[in-house]
Amino acid sequence: QVQLVESGGGAVQAGGSLRLSCVASGFIFSINNMGWYRQAPGKQRELVATITSIGITNYVDSVKGRFTISRDNAKNTVYLQMNSLKPEDTAVYYCRVLYTNWGQGTQVTVSS
Repeated sequence: QVQLVESGGGAVQAGGSLRLSCVASGFIFSINNMGWYRQAPGKQRELVATITSIGITNYVDSVKGRFTISRDNAKNTVYLQMNSLKPEDTAVYYCRVLYTNWGQGTQVTVSS
């Protein structure tokens, strides 16, 4: 079955960086569009970044210029490089096969 396993979350200070990874299995990764979402406490889950099967990317305005989504089809992995982190980036980050299966999430906490 489809599995998405996120890793790379943690606690950092504002201005720091983290790189999230999502390893996929159970489906043909290379032909699927992928996305990263996040959900902060008390807020709705929001779409942060997407990448198509051919590498076209899109970002929510709040992360443009700071976050980069990428993929390695040979490793069945999608990444989210997060730089210049802000306290408002604190959330659980989820990987998703657009628009079906979800990963379990990884916590990112940014302190001021």
